[in-house]
Amino acid sequence: QVQLEESGGGLVQAGGSLRLSCTASGRTFRMDAMGWFRQAPGKEREFVAAIMWSGAYYYADSVKGRFTISRDNAKNTVYLQMDSLKPEDTAVYYCAAGGRIDYAPSYASWGQGTQVTVGS
Repeated sequence: QVQLEESGGGLVQAGGSLRLSCTASGRTFRMDAMGWFRQAPGKEREFVAAIMWSGAYYYADSVKGRFTISRDNAKNTVYLQMDSLKPEDTAVYYCAAGGRIDYAPSYASWGQGTQVTVGS
């Protein structure tokens, strides 16, 4: 079992930046893909970005060019740098580990979520 702990959410004005962090503990050898998903009120959880152990990365079209995912394998930590934030980025952001890129049901481990609110 992998435990995930997120940090870095908060309130920011449109155009601002935030960096989310997610640190994994436990049976981390099972991790390959680590991903970020988000869920806004009244909406389904959606894929944001994912990064493989190799460093290959993937982004949702809505965040390409604004968000950057990275990972430090030695620290079992994945980061999501969010720039040029928009009000529509407001959501609870979840870290996930051990799944297949953008397919949420394939991820076995999830963090508790961190709130990101972007003011207009």
